[in-house]
Amino acid sequence: MEQPKVAGKVPQMVELESGKTYAWCACGKTENQPWCNGAHKGGAFSPNVFKAEDSKKAAMCMCRQTKNPPYCDGSHKNL
Repeated sequence: MEQPKVAGKVPQMVELESGKTYAWCACGKTENQPWCNGAHKGGAFSPNVFKAEDSKKAAMCMCRQTKNPPYCDGSHKNL
């Protein structure tokens, strides 16, 4: 089974805007971290598309090991 690329070992803090749709990169190969740029094409991964419910600062997972995608759950501490 293909594993995602670890793009970082700490979360990336981003400002989410209420009502806006985002596509979090699940493969880790994007050059636009943490957002999808289509680098997954032909692979086993697809982006996690979500709509922000509130405007807020959020910790986006960069290690791709989270059990709560796209948000960091501290899994990077076990790498």
